[in-house]
Amino acid sequence: MNRLAVRLVLSHVLVAVIGAAATYVIVREIAPPFFDENMRTSGMGAAGHGQGQAAGTFRTEFVDAVNQALIIGALVGAVAAALFGVFAARRVIRPLGTVRAATRQMARGRYDVPVPVPHETELAELATDVNTLGRGLADTEARRVRLLGEVGHEMRTPLTVIDGYVEGMIDGVLPSTPEQLGNVSEEVRRLRRLSEDLSMLSRAEEGRLGLSRQQVDVASVVRAAAERLRPQAEDSGLSLVVDVGAEELSALADPDRLARVVTNLVGNAIRATGPGGELHVACRREGDVAVVEVTDNGEGLEEGELERVFERFYRVPGRRVGEHDTGSGIGLTIARGIVREHGGDLTASSAGAGHGATFIARLPLAG
Repeated sequence: MNRLAVRLVLSHVLVAVIGAAATYVIVREIAPPFFDENMRTSGMGAAGHGQGQAAGTFRTEFVDAVNQALIIGALVGAVAAALFGVFAARRVIRPLGTVRAATRQMARGRYDVPVPVPHETELAELATDVNTLGRGLADTEARRVRLLGEVGHEMRTPLTVIDGYVEGMIDGVLPSTPEQLGNVSEEVRRLRRLSEDLSMLSRAEEGRLGLSRQQVDVASVVRAAAERLRPQAEDSGLSLVVDVGAEELSALADPDRLARVVTNLVGNAIRATGPGGELHVACRREGDVAVVEVTDNGEGLEEGELERVFERFYRVPGRRVGEHDTGSGIGLTIARGIVREHGGDLTASSAGAGHGATFIARLPLAG
């Protein structure tokens, strides 16, 4: 009784039975009075005793015939309703079975199983949603696998360097000088940064960054974070303009996390802009919100990439990768998570490929 197909068939039969029962009761109650009225109108009701007896017999036979016809009609209707219910149930259950089979395949890790789209609007929407889910899961899985490969590659390089230095020192080929140990320490710090990025990504997506909030001037934090990257921008042949105004923008926020957001945004802008390009970092008040803008005139973004760049592990196709660029695609995901945990949001806009991009962070101000 809990199966949808059985319920659909029973619902058709129940409708037919209710309709037949209603028809039977109505005809049973209305047909005899109508018959008597017609008999009186024709004069047969006022005839002699013999004719009256004949009329009564005829009335009884008429009522019995009507009852039999109604019963037969009800049975035929119930059978027809059951057959039609079976047909309708199969048309509904078949697409649902296909969707169920596809979701089971997705649960086993096969995301490329297409679900045929039926003609019924509601079932077609369900099949389309499942197909969209499959494509999304396949894309996420592909990016996850790519991230694992990239993380493994990024870890392999410093580990190889560390192993080489340590073996050289053990064999006496390399002296254990502060300079050599400093090289080992630099590679260890590189591994630690990668580990911290992955850990922060996890915390950002779970909404548990553990912010250390205090009264800070957003403009000062933005200026300091941007200026720290000025040497990197100038080494890349870029012009960096920082305009945060003179107004103090006080907010209850974590200064280190905000600086991380600005660092990620400016660092991405540097990588996306070729030599001779310009970067603009601005900070201003809009009502009770502090607006931080990082604009470049570099590679730009297509319309479909404006939201995808914030997805974890996503990299813009064709984007050049610098010598020290990890290419993991988690910086913007972390930055948006930090801004949102502060009660704001981080969005992107662009006029298209080759026309630069602007990233805008909005943070609520104190009071």
